[in-house]
Amino acid sequence: MWESVGSLTAGPWIYAMVALSVLLDVFLPVLPSGVLVVAAATAAAAGSGAATGRVPQHVPDILVLIFSAATASVLGDLVAYRLAWRGGERLDRAIARSRRLTTAQERLGAVLSRGGGALVVLARFAPAGRSVVSFCAGAAHRRVRDFLPWSALAGIAWAGYSVALGYFGAQWLGATWLAAGVSLTALFGVGTGAAYLMRRQS
Repeated sequence: MWESVGSLTAGPWIYAMVALSVLLDVFLPVLPSGVLVVAAATAAAAGSGAATGRVPQHVPDILVLIFSAATASVLGDLVAYRLAWRGGERLDRAIARSRRLTTAQERLGAVLSRGGGALVVLARFAPAGRSVVSFCAGAAHRRVRDFLPWSALAGIAWAGYSVALGYFGAQWLGATWLAAGVSLTALFGVGTGAAYLMRRQS
């Protein structure tokens, strides 16, 4: 069954698709960027021969996948951060109307001012958490040097985890729908846990 998936992920364009999806999901959290990364990594394991014993001509490279996803994650964070920085009073009023966004902004400001940014990393795994953190950091005019290193760490951690799930899931369980299902369940499970921890800390 991975022959059809492999044909979709073969070629260099898959890296551009991954990067575009990850870049845009800071604005549209409904985009399945995590699913795409896991699927590409699963196809990479299947196509490399790690899971099937056969080596086709074109398979995604997992290191390039990680680089593409992590770089796009940081760039997306920075775009959202800069837009929120310049958002002015309209954005401030929108945040003030939401207790959740106001709490997140206050929490993030306190964390960054203390020199810690674990919340930024945690938010990268939570559904829509990346969006809330990036926009709130910009709206609060937090210094980019306080935000960017944590955004980079978050992007690398998320990309590495997502690719590892797809790749090693296919190695351990074979190139099957079961492997993909287990990998995606683990991805969503961590996202649910991250969202719960963020609510507890708010």
